[in-house]
Amino acid sequence: MIQKLIEEITKKNAPVVVGLDPMLSYVPKQIQKAAFEEFGETLEGAAEAIWQFNKGIVDAACDLIPAVKPQIAMYEQFGIPGMVAFQKTVAYCKEKGLIVIADIKRGDIGSTSAAYAVGHLGKVTVGSKSYAVFDEDFATVNPYLGSDGVKPFLEVCKEQDKGIFVLIKTSNPSSGEFQDQKVDGVPLYELVGRKVAAWGEECMDGDYSNVGCVIGATYPEMGKIMRQKLPKSYILVPGYGAQGGTAKDLAVYFNEDGL
Repeated sequence: MIQKLIEEITKKNAPVVVGLDPMLSYVPKQIQKAAFEEFGETLEGAAEAIWQFNKGIVDAACDLIPAVKPQIAMYEQFGIPGMVAFQKTVAYCKEKGLIVIADIKRGDIGSTSAAYAVGHLGKVTVGSKSYAVFDEDFATVNPYLGSDGVKPFLEVCKEQDKGIFVLIKTSNPSSGEFQDQKVDGVPLYELVGRKVAAWGEECMDGDYSNVGCVIGATYPEMGKIMRQKLPKSYILVPGYGAQGGTAKDLAVYFNEDGL
């Protein structure tokens, strides 16, 4: 799957991803009005508004960008209607030829993690049939529970040619409370990076692995270190713009091949 992402980035000359994190307050009033006229000021109305907003963004940007990243919490807050909007958004993006990176940050014990992996990246079995449920291309994964929580995702990635981005150093201000703590003199984020490298060897797709990582644009000095230590891993870099990351900061996250 990472090769497909690379192909799209190269074709469009745009190593960017558009976040689809629709807060209802961001949705233009005319879109909200139309949705509320049809469904009322209900969860269904809110879900319709964010779906129509997403559709407009995708229609405007799909020829320019390789990928989108919907943040699932923005849909979950509206319950089942919100999740329907999430599913419709994922399907529409794929219909438009975009790579979908589901920002779900899942991570749990083995059987639960397996259910997350199957639900988002794989296929669930129902009797004699199997179904791809959300069917995203990549998902973000929280490694805090260790290999037990990540390996089910690796298995699905290998079976279905999908990918994951493992959280290493996140962009939020308090990330250092845990991620910067040292274990035998080594920062925790670097230890996680070592595991990402090992997991990635199991899921190679050409020169790069289907196991990438997440390192915030707000910590370029750490991004530079981890880029050197993870030459085969793609780095998903949140935090550009509103959170403080700049274009200059982003340069250190790229390999010499521009990827």
